[in-house]
Amino acid sequence: MQASLRRSSRSLLDHSRVISPLKSIYPLSSSGYGFDHRRYVSTIDVKGAGHLVRKGTGGRSSVSGIVATVFGATGFLGRYVVQQLAKMGSQVLVPFRGSEDSHRHLKLMGDLGQIVPMKYNPRDEDSIKAVMAKANVVLNLIGREYETRNFSFEEVNHGMAEQLAVIAKEHGGIMRFIQLSCLGASSSSPSRMLRAKAAAEESVLREFPEATIMKSAILVGTEDRILNRWAQFVKKWSFLPLMGDGSTKIQPVYVVDVAAAIIASLKDDGTGMGKIYELGGPDVFTVHELAELMFDTIREWPRYVKVPFPIARILASPREVLLKKVPFPLPNPDIFNLDQINALATDTVVSENALKFSDLGVVPHKLKGYPTEYLISYRKGGPAFGSTVSERVTGSDF
Repeated sequence: MQASLRRSSRSLLDHSRVISPLKSIYPLSSSGYGFDHRRYVSTIDVKGAGHLVRKGTGGRSSVSGIVATVFGATGFLGRYVVQQLAKMGSQVLVPFRGSEDSHRHLKLMGDLGQIVPMKYNPRDEDSIKAVMAKANVVLNLIGREYETRNFSFEEVNHGMAEQLAVIAKEHGGIMRFIQLSCLGASSSSPSRMLRAKAAAEESVLREFPEATIMKSAILVGTEDRILNRWAQFVKKWSFLPLMGDGSTKIQPVYVVDVAAAIIASLKDDGTGMGKIYELGGPDVFTVHELAELMFDTIREWPRYVKVPFPIARILASPREVLLKKVPFPLPNPDIFNLDQINALATDTVVSENALKFSDLGVVPHKLKGYPTEYLISYRKGGPAFGSTVSERVTGSDF
C-alpha cells in the first residue's frame, strides 16, 4: 500500500514539473482566455486616417489588415460584401441571430478560419460588444423595408444604427465605420423607412463623425426584391400591377457595384471618412421602363394593370392595421407593400452635386445584360425559350 502511494505521488510530482514551464508560455485559466484576458477591450493600435489595407500579394490567403464586423452579412448585399472582403484576405466576423444555417453559405468565401460566425442579440449591448471586440472595421448593412410584430421601422433602420455607432466610438479601435442608407432618405419623405434611414444618417455622423454613409439606390441582382418579385407575380397572375402610371423615376444599381464601392472606400487613405456617397446606376428608368426590361428578359408579352396610388394604399393597408392586433404573424408583403408604395410616389435619383461611384473609382454596370441574366430562370420553356419582344415586333409596327 505504501509503495503504491509513493509511486502515485512521484508521478504527480513529475507531471507538475512538466506543466510548470508551460504555464510561463501559455497561461491557463478556467475560461480558456488566460489570466490577463480582457474580453471587450481592443488591442489594435489606432493610427488615425491613412491606408487601412496592408501591402501584399493579395488574395484570400493573404492578410489585408482588415478585421471587419459586418452587421447584416446574411442579407442580400451582405453576402457580396463578405465575398469581396474575404477575397482580399480579410477576416470577417459575421453576427447572426437566426439559425445556424443562415450563415453557412458565407463560410466558403474565405480561407480557413477567416469567416467567423458569431451569434448575437441586437437588443443585448454586451453581445454587440463581443462581436465588435477585435474588429477595426464595422459595416452596418442592416435594413428592412417592412415592419414585423417584433421590430419596427424605427428600431431596425434607426435605433440599431445609432447603437452600433455609439459602441464603435466607445470601442476606440474602429478605424472605419460604414453605414448603408437609401437613396431618397429624407426627413420629409412619405416613406417611414426612408425617414428612419435619414434619422440614422444624422445619428451615426453625430456619434461617429468619421463614418462613411453609402446611400444606395434600389438593388438589382440574383436575390433582389424587385425584379424577382415582379417576375414571380407575372408567372402566377400573367400581369403586373403598376403603381400610379409607372412614371416614377428610379435609378436601380447592380448589387456587385455597391459592394465594390464599399470596398473601395476601405482602400482609400481616409479621404472618404465623414462623407456621404449616393450610389445609383448609370441609367435612370421609370418604373414602367424597368418592368419592360423584366418582361423582355423573361420573354413574355407585357401586360399591365395600372393601380392609382390611393387604391394601392387601400389594398396594402389591412396588413399594417392588423399587424400588432392579431395574435399571430402576418405574411410579409411583396407587391403591395404600403411603405414601398409611398416611396414610389416620388422620384429617387442621384443628386447632381453628390459624391458618386466615380469618386470611388468604380464604374457601375448597365442593367441590361449580365446583371439581369438571372431572370432567364423565369422563362416558361427554359433559358433558350422564345424571343425578345423587339425580335417579335416587325418593322411595320414601329
